Amino acid sequence: MTLSSATLHALPASIQTPAYDRQAHAPGVVHLGLGAFHRAHQAMVFDQLLHGGDTRWGIHGVGMTRPDLVNQLQAQDGLYAVRIADGLGVKWQVPGALWRTSVATTERDAVVHAIAAPSTRWVTLTVTEKGYTPALAQLLLEGLRLRQQAGLPGITIASCDNLQGNGLKLQALVKTAVSAKDPRAQDTDVLRWLDAHCAFPCSMVDRIVPAATPEVMAAAQEALGVQDHCALSTEGFWEWVIEDRFADPADAALLQSAGVRVTADVHSYEEAKLRMLNGSHSAMALMGAITGRPFIASCIGVLHIRTFVHQLMGREVAPHLSRSDWAAYRDALIARFGNPYLKHSVHQIATDSSQKIPQRWLPSVLSQIAQGASFEHHALAAAIFLRYTLGLDEQGQAYALNDPQADSLMALGAAQRTEPETCVRALLAREDLWGTALPGHDAWTARVIHWHQQILQQGVDTAILQLLQQEA
Repeated sequence: MTLSSATLHALPASIQTPAYDRQAHAPGVVHLGLGAFHRAHQAMVFDQLLHGGDTRWGIHGVGMTRPDLVNQLQAQDGLYAVRIADGLGVKWQVPGALWRTSVATTERDAVVHAIAAPSTRWVTLTVTEKGYTPALAQLLLEGLRLRQQAGLPGITIASCDNLQGNGLKLQALVKTAVSAKDPRAQDTDVLRWLDAHCAFPCSMVDRIVPAATPEVMAAAQEALGVQDHCALSTEGFWEWVIEDRFADPADAALLQSAGVRVTADVHSYEEAKLRMLNGSHSAMALMGAITGRPFIASCIGVLHIRTFVHQLMGREVAPHLSRSDWAAYRDALIARFGNPYLKHSVHQIATDSSQKIPQRWLPSVLSQIAQGASFEHHALAAAIFLRYTLGLDEQGQAYALNDPQADSLMALGAAQRTEPETCVRALLAREDLWGTALPGHDAWTARVIHWHQQILQQGVDTAILQLLQQEA
């Protein structure tokens, strides 16, 4: 048997399943980017609201490019199990908020009409940092224009991706699409309607959700007694911080009742997550890829890596954060990284590093430079990134670079054994990675060259140990 609406009754009583009608109402949320993260985060918040009797939070989930996942979810009536596991124990839950699914590349009209549906109140997005393209804006705009032309209410459009000021960026992207359609006849009616009736709140979401694995699917079958091809594993911790800016102001209290933090100050949480959690994740992922450690837990479980991460956050990131409880947040992150149930692949996290590093590392480096403070941890991380572009770990095993800049990075990396300093300078000259202020900074360049030489000569672990001894 496979998990579906027909087999829900057969699940053990200890597993929470949807107790609400999943067919009597139309979805109120369109979500773009139907990956593991959304299904183990926002979808579970909406599931909680549905359990509370508010039927407006069912989801029409849109896979942007992956028909295989959408097909699997459709075969299971949008149901999947989530293992929530940490030091407090393990429990399984089957959220039921996913009511409909589509694939944007093959069912574009269905997605546009879902955005324009009278029942739709929210659009949420987890399309990754690289997904904010004119094509995305055009997709949203087509649905929003249909709403405006039909005289329907405005909606809340919430970016949940790791971009600072994500709501503002998304709003600007959509408005640019309106203006670009025909510069001679700008769609002033749509622009006026967007400004008056729609909301683009900034938000920050936090939960570690590894990609699905056969081990999790096997564990799901044992726990549920049925097969589940879409099972996920996550941690107990979750956080959603969202700006108090909604098309329907009453949504603020509803979200707060489900544990969401609604605030006027998303930025302090957003920058702490990007620079502490995501910045540390990127550094560890690159270390793990090179040293042959497959998971984040494998990395943080090594004393010198754990010490490096603790110091990276405490000495070079935290001094520039406005989140006041950063020390407790740092310690909680290190505990979360070590969760043995979260087999979070270093290669998964290293994906799209060229898109992530400017967001995650650069602000801290520039702030340290401005204060005349040490940036050694980030310089070592930058050297590790260059070594990563070699595509070969220290045991001689090849790995693929899954990155939009993979070709140019690997071309750069290929020459680093014969011309290491030239390669470092070429990498650090790239404004797409380091902005305009950092390229040409002599002290930064010198330290990255130093650590890159140590890595090539002695390996990543020895270089980290040298840094810790130097910084003691």
